[in-house]
Amino acid sequence: MFTFDKVKDDSSLIEALHELIANHPSLGFWKRYYRLRRQGFTCNHKRLYRVDTLRKLNVRRRAKRRLPQRIKEPLILPVALNESWSMDLLSDSLVEGRRFRILNVFDDYNRESLAIEIDTSLPALSVSRGLERLMQGREKPKRIRVDNRPEFISEKLHTFCKSYGIELKFIQPEKPVKNALVERNNGSLKKELLDAYLFFSLEEVSQMSGEWRLDYNSARPYQAPGFVPPLEYP
Repeated sequence: MFTFDKVKDDSSLIEALHELIANHPSLGFWKRYYRLRRQGFTCNHKRLYRVDTLRKLNVRRRAKRRLPQRIKEPLILPVALNESWSMDLLSDSLVEGRRFRILNVFDDYNRESLAIEIDTSLPALSVSRGLERLMQGREKPKRIRVDNRPEFISEKLHTFCKSYGIELKFIQPEKPVKNALVERNNGSLKKELLDAYLFFSLEEVSQMSGEWRLDYNSARPYQAPGFVPPLEYP
């Protein structure tokens, strides 16, 4: 007479696995196994491997970084210099195809272009150093408005701003209009410089962007402050 073993119910194990992977997507098989053992599951590694494979839980999932909830705030215009800066990053390429990044820093009060940093890469540490150089010859801002790109939500930039007593203000994700002032400046920079010329070296980009910034601040009438250049705005 043949007898059959009762099929084991894996539902609780599967539920625990799903929860573990959702909270720790980068864990490998053995770390998941020992975590489950510590949670009280007595299954051996062969059973866990079978469940892993059948449910395709052994496929490594790339975790998407969750952004904290951003408060909906209106874009309030400052009433003095260095009260509020805006900051953004752009990308372009040289004639040879090599990509480069552009850090654009902007004073929201008089619409002055404060700095245009050029490099092949501008991680959070480079952004912090660029701000530090800028503040050596200028009063530090009370706050800086940025979007939610990785360079700006980095702990390194957060620590830097905190050390200087600067508040980082994050706009709502995918709402560039919330950073409209620097976005408009970006548009002028792209139209009048990046899209208008071919660049053969980073030195050429730096030189021409410096010339563009000088003209923008000292000679270009800006409509909002009364058709005067940023440096002449009272």
